[in-house]
Amino acid sequence: MTRNVTLVTGASAGIGRALADVFAEHGHDLVLVARSTGKLKSAAAEIAGRTGAMCDWIAADLTLADDCDRVLAELDARGFHVDVLVNNAGVLHEGHFLDVSADRHVQLVDLNVLSVIRLTHALAGRMRDRRAGRILNVASTSSFNPVPSLACYAASKAFLLSFSESLSLELEGEGVTVTALCPGFTNTDMIAQGGRAPMRLPVIPNLEPREVAESGYAACMKGDPVRIPGLFNRLAVTGLRHTPDWVRRRTIALVERIGV
Repeated sequence: MTRNVTLVTGASAGIGRALADVFAEHGHDLVLVARSTGKLKSAAAEIAGRTGAMCDWIAADLTLADDCDRVLAELDARGFHVDVLVNNAGVLHEGHFLDVSADRHVQLVDLNVLSVIRLTHALAGRMRDRRAGRILNVASTSSFNPVPSLACYAASKAFLLSFSESLSLELEGEGVTVTALCPGFTNTDMIAQGGRAPMRLPVIPNLEPREVAESGYAACMKGDPVRIPGLFNRLAVTGLRHTPDWVRRRTIALVERIGV
């Protein structure tokens, strides 16, 4: 016996938890992945009790290649077919590049980029064989611009955007859609590190995880290649795209100094 599921990484908190909620509320059975066993068990029990969805979980550190392989093996052992893959797990280290250790930058790339490649390569292949499946990669409005003090984070999200758009074209006609979800700053623990107030930009209000998740779910089900939640974020991205590169870079640097 096999069962179709939606796999959500980084599902114990923030946007990942909100995405798990929204998918379950729309009738999807879930497998949640994150590092914290306690948070996963609690989230799975709450979602299952509230929505009636089947909600399983796998505790794993996706910065490790072996743990990515173990997640795939566990899915097979439990008889799950991943119908929707939500690559949400990610980390952010704020600070000038040279003031953050090289190990932390590498850890960020392992999680934000390499884990997505590993899981997507394995599961998208199975989706293509079945000619059915959806992939939602959580990128960022940082995907579109360089961001001082978030250099590796922005670069990792730029990778996800390009990767998603390329796969969307490669898999066109194969029954598999790929969507890049590009939210701006969202009120989660990740952008409120060290007990400080959440990072924010001037004028543009922070999003809430629920509105990001609802927008992401709609885009994923529709098969949109790219979705930017929030009117202000869409206007900001569009406006900067139509400015000369040197103006765009200087504008981003100025905004970072007075906002974040």
